[in-house]
Amino acid sequence: MQASTAAARSALDGAAELAPFFERLHHAPDEPVHVLHFGDSHTAGDEWTAALRNLFQRRFGIGGPGFALAGQPFAGYRRMDAAGSGSSGWTKAGFAAAAGDGYFGLGGISLAAERAGQTLSLAAHCDTVEVQYLQQRHGGKIALYDSSQLLDEFSTDGELQPEFRTFNVAPGAHQFRLATTGNGPVRIFGWTADMRQGISYESLGLNGARASVILRWNEEMLETYLRRRDPGLIVLAYGTNDAGDGQSADHYEETFAKVLSRLRRMAPEAAILVIGPPDATLRSFGQARSSTEIGKVVTAQKNAARRNGCAFWDMREHMGGVGSMPRCASSGLVQSDHLHFTPAGYRALAEGMFTDLMRHYATYERVRSQVIVEPTRD
Repeated sequence: MQASTAAARSALDGAAELAPFFERLHHAPDEPVHVLHFGDSHTAGDEWTAALRNLFQRRFGIGGPGFALAGQPFAGYRRMDAAGSGSSGWTKAGFAAAAGDGYFGLGGISLAAERAGQTLSLAAHCDTVEVQYLQQRHGGKIALYDSSQLLDEFSTDGELQPEFRTFNVAPGAHQFRLATTGNGPVRIFGWTADMRQGISYESLGLNGARASVILRWNEEMLETYLRRRDPGLIVLAYGTNDAGDGQSADHYEETFAKVLSRLRRMAPEAAILVIGPPDATLRSFGQARSSTEIGKVVTAQKNAARRNGCAFWDMREHMGGVGSMPRCASSGLVQSDHLHFTPAGYRALAEGMFTDLMRHYATYERVRSQVIVEPTRD
């Protein structure tokens, strides 16, 4: 997708900040490595993230789906490596507006039910499964099944706090079903389905989301689940929607820096990679032009990333720079809205990003071999 070799070289800024992630990759597939990829609609459909997942897992081992939202929370949400569904009696909260009390878990959406008989399901390959939920006063009971086998029935009653239950299962394909078994409030945030080795690439996208949505999630809850996942890498891929908000570049930079600072504090061992938005085409009076607001967002995100010790991958630069969207569209890589990519376009983006990351990972491995002596094993 890139227009030149020079563009490909300049797409990744601050690669040295990815050293903690590269060190985790060095020990995969013997140890689990989790990547959490937050974003907007480019992320929510899982075309792009699935392509990245496949590339990472082919090289570093399959670590399972990792975190997935409960059920089918909105049209367009999907995971290529796990399938979820739910009954109709769940009340949903959160999403891009983050309307509600902020108790939305790791993925920005919660599902709540009051009565018995409401169900959620997840089909996934894994050897551990975890249910993430809200413990609350007078909370109802949950039963968790693996196919027809009851794994456990437990209460969600207690002092208000984020909670989870983890179960070991036989490695392989599973069909999990969660059911409310009595009256009383139950609030579910999602599942994790993991293997004990390899890499998971977990897509946490919300249609229409801005980066600031993370600031409206309950801090204690987000920190609890972030530390629980222990990510090697956190990816933030926002900007397309932010560019249309009309805010000043300085204000946006400060807001974005606040998001990065919060994540850095909550997950200090993780590397953070910011992905800038793609080029976008605006049409007015029959003329098409590249959005100047995208450029402001790119600059602000890059500045905030540098201030917070994060790497930055410039998607627009990788595409070919300002005005590249029409050229990508003429190649069949972009949908008719000139905002979203086709499956082939998302695969091309994934391949370009992975290539850039692995180029720097190879440098890290080369330097590491010169300065670190691995302990011998008996």
